[in-house]
Amino acid sequence: MIKALKVSAALCTGALLVPVLVSYAAGTEPEGAPLAGSAPARSTTDTPENTEKLKVDYENGALNSGVDGLSTTHATASDASGVVRPGSGSSYAVQHKVTLGDSGYESNGAPRSESATDLLPSGQFDVGDVQRYEFSVLLKDWKTYTPGDSETGDIVFQGKYAGGNVPAFYLMAKRNEVAFRSPHLNQQTTVVPDLRPYVNKWMSFRVDARWTTDETGYFKVSVRLPGESGYKPAVSYENVRTYQPENPAEHGYIKWGLYRPSESIENGDVPTRIVQHDDIRILDLS
Repeated sequence: MIKALKVSAALCTGALLVPVLVSYAAGTEPEGAPLAGSAPARSTTDTPENTEKLKVDYENGALNSGVDGLSTTHATASDASGVVRPGSGSSYAVQHKVTLGDSGYESNGAPRSESATDLLPSGQFDVGDVQRYEFSVLLKDWKTYTPGDSETGDIVFQGKYAGGNVPAFYLMAKRNEVAFRSPHLNQQTTVVPDLRPYVNKWMSFRVDARWTTDETGYFKVSVRLPGESGYKPAVSYENVRTYQPENPAEHGYIKWGLYRPSESIENGDVPTRIVQHDDIRILDLS
């Protein structure tokens, strides 16, 4: 049985952030390869509530944030990904860009530019794990939806099974909303009803997941919008099977950036989209 809880969030304003490009990826490494010349791996820290397994904040100005094994984009365009400033209340963030119809912004044959933790043990999940995923995202100069526009979604964060499987969950900007979707549960819920006040502002999201192969798992999503001091519950799917890859998968991992799987110039979709991410964290809640 699936139980969904929806809580609306207050709409608040925030300061406009104007990024300055710092560095771009060379675009020659395959997806799954860390950026050459990266800084030493970042250590994790404990908190009173849980253990921080991974923190990616880009404060050293490197595309892999100084985390050895963090994957960078496979897209070959020079501006498909890069470090920009400022970040979310910090000096730096990462930026991903996708232009439809240009092979330089494609990875594995699809229009996307993403970073991923597939090769990073501290960025993986498996059956029995209970983890929290946090990130901040800024929709850069985002063209908003008007009636008659294409209604496909732009994916900005994924919990992904290894082995070419569909995502366990993802968050996407669709029409003028931000929605959380779990494909194998066939469930989708709006978590930000209107994104238009937050274009070029930082929104923060939290996903708690208990990874199970029986109906004891859950996904719980919370949101913190500009001007808010804390996270507010947005949706919860409880007593569900959360780990169910269609193909064999040794583990799962997370990805962030921009993935436009159903979009094309022919369908009238916006040609170029840009997103920024900061403060990506994985915490152990078990």
